[in-house]
Amino acid sequence: MQTKTWFITGVSGGFGRAIADAALERGDRVFGTVRKKEDSIAFAKSAPDRATGLILDVRDDEAVRATVDQVAGQGGIDVLVNNAGYCLSGAVEEASSAEIRAQMDVNFFGAVSLLQAVLPHMRARKTGHIFNITSVSGLASWMGIAFYCASKHALEAVGKALAQEVSDLGIKVTNIEPGALRTGFNRAGALTRAQRTIDDYKPTAGTAWDILSQSAGQEAGDPALAAQALLAALDAEQPPMQLMLGADAVFYADREQAARMEEAARWMPVTMAVNHADQPPTLGD
Repeated sequence: MQTKTWFITGVSGGFGRAIADAALERGDRVFGTVRKKEDSIAFAKSAPDRATGLILDVRDDEAVRATVDQVAGQGGIDVLVNNAGYCLSGAVEEASSAEIRAQMDVNFFGAVSLLQAVLPHMRARKTGHIFNITSVSGLASWMGIAFYCASKHALEAVGKALAQEVSDLGIKVTNIEPGALRTGFNRAGALTRAQRTIDDYKPTAGTAWDILSQSAGQEAGDPALAAQALLAALDAEQPPMQLMLGADAVFYADREQAARMEEAARWMPVTMAVNHADQPPTLGD
């Protein structure tokens, strides 16, 4: 198997580190982004000849492009993993504009910045595989983490459209949709809380923080096994456009889909009644 060069955002821990470790274990080269110098040094030590830690803020478009260009100039980038992100907990009304923008800047705009920086290099080589780490929350929304869900829904949409745009350019795109992984994501740092609280939301949105923080260390998903699933998608002749990881991801996504289908069927007469008389309703071509 030919050695591949990976660019992975957020490898100081969690799922990003699990993916990096899996890639290094099979002999690939990994450039991983972190926010602190000590994390960069620690990552490089994991495989001194093949692991490189890069200090990068994905919100800085110029730095993203310069860093990607530098890595691509060392032989190209075969795999991009858009992994960096965090979760903002709080009701829609509680979150401030600054908190909402910060959530989207990292989880969505940062990922898009990486896509736009890497794509010219992959197009030039007519090869590459892009993995967007979204979430089952990109398929199903939850009270109390609306803007985290929004960021993942948005990345899901971009990934799906991008897969169509590059389908004849030799580039593959896969949205990875994990359920809860035992990575430390639900602990302070990756999980933040809106500063404002409103008593009326305590019984609903207010429960999200407790559920997430109290489940830390008890999540069902194994990040090492999830990383192996990503490798399987990478090596597949026909990789999936979307790949759910974990029984909980399947359960919640199926529940969301079933509820949507039931409601759509119930309201179908209203839905189909809005066409002009000269445009009879149709369910497809």
